[in-house]
Amino acid sequence: MAKFINPFTDIGFKRIFGQEISKPLIIDFLNSLMEGEEHIEDITFLDKEQPALYEDDRSLIYDIYCRTERGHNIIVEMQNKSQPYFKNRSIYYVSEAIARQGERGSSWQYAIDAVYLVAFLNFSPIDFDKKFRTDVTLTDKETHKMFSDKVRMTFMQLPLFDKEADNCDNDFDKWIYVLKNMETLTRLPWAAKSSVFQRLEQIADVASLTKRERMKYDEGLRKYRDTLSVLEGAKQDGLAEGRALGHAMGHAEGLAEGRAEGRQEGLAEGRQEGLAEGRAEGANSEKQDTVNRLLAAGTSIDVIAIATGLSKEEVEKLIK
Repeated sequence: MAKFINPFTDIGFKRIFGQEISKPLIIDFLNSLMEGEEHIEDITFLDKEQPALYEDDRSLIYDIYCRTERGHNIIVEMQNKSQPYFKNRSIYYVSEAIARQGERGSSWQYAIDAVYLVAFLNFSPIDFDKKFRTDVTLTDKETHKMFSDKVRMTFMQLPLFDKEADNCDNDFDKWIYVLKNMETLTRLPWAAKSSVFQRLEQIADVASLTKRERMKYDEGLRKYRDTLSVLEGAKQDGLAEGRALGHAMGHAEGLAEGRAEGRQEGLAEGRQEGLAEGRAEGANSEKQDTVNRLLAAGTSIDVIAIATGLSKEEVEKLIK
């Protein structure tokens, strides 16, 4: 049994980032994420989660919704598997959080607060650039200046984070390393020197769970592993089907290419043979005309043979 909880489960993720006792953890993480841009002093957890978009969505995707002391809304999300229209879904989620701020009546002047989406991706979407972190903002296409600070989306492709503990030289890297490797660690590397990671070590310790929490966590872990197993099985089936289809298509293409090459070779050989036969027939016709002219002049067969280089038998065959 692992010492620390798996943060890729719903219960594990929300235990680390989504409870009052863990506020210092999510604040520290968000500050490390936006270092040099913003600094968060406090957050308030909001009760309403983003709704699931399809059946069993909660086994793959779960989120925490909170608001900073400055009124910025932040959705922190963990996604374990891609889905069709993933980018559109992310835009929809952010747009929905903005639209919910609307008020009826002419007195409302579209005073909206910023909405940030922070997404941990336990996979690499095929339509994303192959880099660990992607930050999306509203900017002017030509000048690259900020058009509005009301929308921001940050995506972190965890499979593309390849740093080891010794190479993590800032708090953000340390957070990502711990989250990615937590289930296999026996201790957190920086707990002795950091009060934040010391608290994380305590909160994430499986032994700290109550009996009820442990039962719920074990059930969530089983669902998480079952879901990934089913998805991996579907992936392998897809690969096998793709290979079979590719083999069949390759075989058919090979036959077609072979036939085409055969036709070309046959045409080339036919042309060569036809030219050779044509030349031979032309030469025979020319020799026959010569023989006929010499005969008409009263030349003997022996002399004709010498003049044409043919044998007497060949001359006799050409005589009409």
